[in-house]
Amino acid sequence: MTCTVLVAYGSKNGSTAQIAEAVADVLRKDGLTAETLSARSVASVTSYDAVVVGGGLYAGRWHRDAQRFVRRHRRELAKRPVWFFSSGPLDASASERDIPPVPGVKRAMVRLGVREHVTFGGCLEEGAKGRVARMIVRSGKGGDFRDFDAIEAWAAGVAHALTRV
Repeated sequence: MTCTVLVAYGSKNGSTAQIAEAVADVLRKDGLTAETLSARSVASVTSYDAVVVGGGLYAGRWHRDAQRFVRRHRRELAKRPVWFFSSGPLDASASERDIPPVPGVKRAMVRLGVREHVTFGGCLEEGAKGRVARMIVRSGKGGDFRDFDAIEAWAAGVAHALTRV
């Protein structure tokens, strides 16, 4: 039987969605069936054996769609293996050290028994949506700080946890 994994994400400018796709690609390469969906568009998680949820960080909070997804599906998520990731620091800090989950994510992890959380660097570039995002880019503090090698290594760990007997 093939394990089916949902990789759901909350993303404003597409950076977190790209991380979610990279995670799903690794899961597929390791023999799992993986589907990537915007957290907002997920009606049910009952057809999935495991779930990965990612959210962009904005002002110390997870993207609203990721928060709502976890709240809306909490009963079903508590019955299956779940992993969380965040994306957001606009510097190299996520590649240099482990960044703990923000308080709201930590509370959800405890409630659901989430297996693991990781924070990846974020990406904010020209054309970003939102007044604050545009100000950050204009001030020269934007950029792409995602480490796809680290993302793929983490996803491989998720795949290993799901495929070991």
